Amino acid sequence: MTEPSFDFSEEVAVSVVRSRLSPEQDVPSSKRERLDGSDRHALKVLFANKFFFRNGGSEVVMFDEMELMRRRNVDVVEFSMNDDRNIPSRFQSYFVSQKSYRASSTREKLRSALSFIHSSEAVSQITRLIRDEKPDILHCHNIYHQLTPSIVTAAAEMGVPVVLTLHDYKPVCPVYTQLSNGQVCARCGDGAFETIIARRCADGSLGRSALLWAEARYHALLGSYHRVGKFIAPSKFMYEAIVRRFGADKVVHIPNGIDASRIDTSVGDDGYALYFGRLSPEKGVEDLLKAHATAEGAWRLVIAGTGPLFDELRWKYPAAEFRGHLTGIDLERTIREAGLIVVPSVWHENSPLSILEAMAHGKPIVASRIGGIPELVRDGTTGLLFDPGDVIQLSEKVRTLLADRSRREVFGRNARKTVENEYSLEEHGATLVALYEDLIASVGLHRKVGS
Repeated sequence: MTEPSFDFSEEVAVSVVRSRLSPEQDVPSSKRERLDGSDRHALKVLFANKFFFRNGGSEVVMFDEMELMRRRNVDVVEFSMNDDRNIPSRFQSYFVSQKSYRASSTREKLRSALSFIHSSEAVSQITRLIRDEKPDILHCHNIYHQLTPSIVTAAAEMGVPVVLTLHDYKPVCPVYTQLSNGQVCARCGDGAFETIIARRCADGSLGRSALLWAEARYHALLGSYHRVGKFIAPSKFMYEAIVRRFGADKVVHIPNGIDASRIDTSVGDDGYALYFGRLSPEKGVEDLLKAHATAEGAWRLVIAGTGPLFDELRWKYPAAEFRGHLTGIDLERTIREAGLIVVPSVWHENSPLSILEAMAHGKPIVASRIGGIPELVRDGTTGLLFDPGDVIQLSEKVRTLLADRSRREVFGRNARKTVENEYSLEEHGATLVALYEDLIASVGLHRKVGS
């Protein structure tokens, strides 16, 4: 889940609404080229994501899937945005130019706002890529704003079926988090997006809220999401949220996977609670820091990560240990030495990879009872759940578990077994391949994916 930082006034948003609510396509549908079997070369899967470096969970999932496909002898094609942090790609010449939403002049802001909703460049580039490479299927991950859902329509009209993995709630929530002014909200779930303007869900800003409403309404009129062949919901909670708008025949539940064989189970720990991830309001990190403060030194807390709240939280809660952004060996060591992992989210988490990673390490988890989290953290078996936002309950759960090493070890062993038995990366890949085969067959392309 990654949202760009953008700053658009009410005036800019109104201009965008007027210009974009009558959808127009870059290429008339009558001139689109349908790619039938006679035009095809080797079997290929085209992956699209706005970032082509490990920026967050959506990228981790995508890169793992691409590697799984390569191991199954599937040709992988890539589409993304240019960025100095990108992993090298032989398809880089097709990538869109880097987008910034911090324009200075009103004219530049208007231009950025228009591309935020519909990227003519992305449509043109992916159309060229599809014509040149002739993929059998397009698998989208995080495509919003920099690439836009307009690429779904472009691919579908060229006869390429589309899969979209849901990393957040964007198709049913313009602000993507199902949060309105800090409170859980699912009022837009059926496709009626006017609530976002009435409640100013985008940080209380009318301009930002209007722009996100225009984006949602534009793609509803264009039918962008309805061109998706299958939505992949990593959690059952996400499945139910998306089915409400698109129907059960459009959505399939495929859990995320992790290769636990690459992770050694931890033996022993240093007895501290660890949060690792983004420091942003929806993650509930301040609730965890408040819980730690109320404990008055009864347990130790380590925070690994960065984000918009980093400086503020480090200043307000000096008793916690802030280690900043950790990767590789440093992150592995920090997880291995932790007594337990805390996931204090206040939004409808989907299927956090941080939980799967912690479970693979054999770590017990204390987490909010919200969204898809209870599907991963089984209360009293692999960890403990608490009511989101309940600081006292959170503090007590952490204190109790840190004081009981034998219980932590039992929870950790159960967590590792759960990951191995239910969240295998190989099983995820096999299920994904079966989905590709079904969709390809549905458009008359009967070649078998993989081997």
